[in-house]
Amino acid sequence: MHDVLIVGGGPSGSACAYWLAEAGWDVALVEKKVFPREKTCGDGLTPRAVRQIADMGLEASLTGAHRYQGLRAHAYGKVLDLPWPEHPSFPSYGYVITRHDLDQIVNERAEKAGAAIWQGTEAIAPILADGPVGTGPRSGDGSPTVAAGTPAPLDREAASSLPACVGAMVKNKESGQTGEIRARYVVVADGANSRFGRMLGTKRNRNQPMGMALRGYYRSPGHDETFIESHLDIRDSDRNVVPGYGWIFPLGDGRVNVGVGLLSTDRRWKGVNTSHLMDAFVAWAPKAWELSPETCLGPPTGGKLPMGLSVGPHRGPTTLVIGDAGGSINPFNGEGIAYGYETGRLAAASLGEALSGDGELALARYEQRLEDAYGLYYRVARAFIKMISQPELMKLCVATGMHSQSLMSWLLRIMANLLRPDELGPAEAAYRAFATVARAWPEPAA
Repeated sequence: MHDVLIVGGGPSGSACAYWLAEAGWDVALVEKKVFPREKTCGDGLTPRAVRQIADMGLEASLTGAHRYQGLRAHAYGKVLDLPWPEHPSFPSYGYVITRHDLDQIVNERAEKAGAAIWQGTEAIAPILADGPVGTGPRSGDGSPTVAAGTPAPLDREAASSLPACVGAMVKNKESGQTGEIRARYVVVADGANSRFGRMLGTKRNRNQPMGMALRGYYRSPGHDETFIESHLDIRDSDRNVVPGYGWIFPLGDGRVNVGVGLLSTDRRWKGVNTSHLMDAFVAWAPKAWELSPETCLGPPTGGKLPMGLSVGPHRGPTTLVIGDAGGSINPFNGEGIAYGYETGRLAAASLGEALSGDGELALARYEQRLEDAYGLYYRVARAFIKMISQPELMKLCVATGMHSQSLMSWLLRIMANLLRPDELGPAEAAYRAFATVARAWPEPAA
């Protein structure tokens, strides 16, 4: 019997495992893939992510990664270089490093801290406190589609918490052998699709925005640029501006990460083909990058990005949900890595309190920690997204902003969640105004 079982070894799961193991708790982590492995991502680490990397004692491990100093914004014929702002808690630089390399670095850090890591091992079903395992309906591959004892989806919609989970049935993907791992507490960290979370009863609020992204790698002479690029006026095949952005992130090794992100805010954008959007962006990107089918290093890959804590519930009597599995991605900019690290760390703090004697009350504090850290900020982001989903309003806002270096610098500070807590500058004042509007903005029910 472990203290904690973590399902998933990405940023949130490995960070949670590190902080728990570092505190001396008995932690087991299962990850269905074997590191290193490919993972679809923009590969950019913002100052928030770098702070978490440094706190885990890992920044020295990024010496081979490409360090960059800010964001180069393109829109409507204008270009602005926006350095990362000075901040008392975060560095003024970031890194670009593939998830292939990064996730292995953090997972190994958790293992060195004392976590037991089971790679190539998939959690195929939860073990619930109130019932046996394995009697539920099964999918075509023979794995359970719901855990025994899990309420029907209709019942789960009204529930405010997950059932008590005390472990997982696991399967070694190489040998095919199955077994069980039990723990006092279980953390769901298996990513945006979160099969394990859905078996426990998590679901996405479909009234909230969903991101969709596609990325590929290209050879480019601009691979060592010191600014990452964001194109804020990406267009569909009919040359209509859509709510989202294109990016070019230099990796420093001869490659650049190129992608498009789309915000599915209402029915008008749900039919947009991201592959066509990607093709249009590559063809339209600045020629200096030399992006073309000839410099492409492989077909692009993509996925969905649940945002703004839109997936829940985030806890049960013995269970917490973290990272992309809980929809923790920042709706302003699609950043997920930093919030995976942060929610993993918040969960570790609550679990440490639970294991020290506070029990379920400590897990309830995890929900409050999420609200304190992100609640109002994500509400502001959702209101902002709703606003920019109107094409004419989006064009007016972006085109106006691109005429002012100061205004775009303030916006970068807001969208990257780098507001200063120690002073009230223009960005902080603007955010307070946005927050006042967001508080009054009606949000659809789940």
